[in-house]
Amino acid sequence: MHEFFLMKSLIDTLSSIAREEHASKIISLTVKLGALSHISPDHFREHFIHASQGTVAEGARLTIEVMTDTTHPQSQDVLLENIEIMNS
Repeated sequence: MHEFFLMKSLIDTLSSIAREEHASKIISLTVKLGALSHISPDHFREHFIHASQGTVAEGARLTIEVMTDTTHPQSQDVLLENIEIMNS
């Protein structure tokens, strides 16, 4: 269930950015997984591929960075670091 809401939030954010930028597609994105985010890169990627189907993010190149510092203030978060878009 955690993954469902995580992916819904990410896809909603990507869709919103694409609308604001008049983009037709998300080409790539980078996310950082906090050390205490409780999701592995492989699991994240699997859920992203499924959740992005039929959205502007479908087929986007996904780069995942994993934070290792459990004391970092955002160690429980999943952070969207950057995206590359294709304008319409």
